[in-house]
Amino acid sequence: MNIGILSSGGDCPGINAAIRGVGKTALTYFGMTVVGIRCGFTGLLNKDILPLNTETLSGILNLGGTILGTSREKPFKKFFQPDPDHEEKPQVIVDTYHELGLDCLVCIGGSGTQKTAYQLSQLGLNIIGIPKTIDNDIWGTDITFGFNTAVSIATEAIDRLHSTASSHNRVMVIELMGHHAGWITLYAGMAGGADVILIPELGFDIKKVTRTILERARQNKPYSIVAIAEGLETGEKNCRPATYISRMIEESTGMETRETVLGYVQRGGSPSAFDRNLGTRLGGHTTELIAKGQFGRMVAVKGDNIISVPLNKISGKLKLVSHDHDLIVLGKRMGISFGV
Repeated sequence: MNIGILSSGGDCPGINAAIRGVGKTALTYFGMTVVGIRCGFTGLLNKDILPLNTETLSGILNLGGTILGTSREKPFKKFFQPDPDHEEKPQVIVDTYHELGLDCLVCIGGSGTQKTAYQLSQLGLNIIGIPKTIDNDIWGTDITFGFNTAVSIATEAIDRLHSTASSHNRVMVIELMGHHAGWITLYAGMAGGADVILIPELGFDIKKVTRTILERARQNKPYSIVAIAEGLETGEKNCRPATYISRMIEESTGMETRETVLGYVQRGGSPSAFDRNLGTRLGGHTTELIAKGQFGRMVAVKGDNIISVPLNKISGKLKLVSHDHDLIVLGKRMGISFGV
């Protein structure tokens, strides 16, 4: 069998571990051939491929990013302006798939990539999806590789802000990644000892936020750490959530407030040991599905096990933080404010 592998969407620690897991298992155990598709779905449109063997797959386990490159090409996306090439893109991908003699295409990516993967499977291609995102918001899997690394980096950043905040008696607001889901902010905020944690799923009342900070000051705790997700809706356009929250806190409390936007640092660099192993496990299980002819599925984590779920069950869905998540419940009992 001939397998094609691509990575699409944002880069993420652990992608190379997944590529290696698929490739080495396919080559050494199942005797399959493997080709890499460069730059996501763009590589299928341009027939840009990289033959993969045990040599090219060696030494990549600890590397961040992706050796195949990535892009945000969405071949099924409809544009507001007429695009004469749009209707042709899916067919070009189908044609390339057959010209390369592929028996299966492995798509490593987030929710958008998995949606595209499902749409391609509807055109008759054999597809397996591997979930990838630091945001941990892909429906159908307990966790995605990249998340553990991102949380560790964000937690270390919060740890470092504590010393500056306490030295200057400041309020430090740190904005972490997460457009729709607050998983990174919740986990890093709790692990880093943040005093206020604001995530998109819960919303917030700025009065309750400032009340918490003033109450801490009255208790001889003249500094606070506020962790917020980048997707937090503040109601103010063209203004980062961290900027808005910082301004509101300083105006309402009179306390010196500073903001930090951690940004892309969270998804760069070498993956954690957990993410390396998770990528390897998901990649290895992918080749088992291929060998069994079980296509149109995404590998996933359920408890301690690697399972698979149908692509049509996850397309268009997001996994968000629930209001009764145990970290939120326990955090409230410990006096942490979630702005609600």
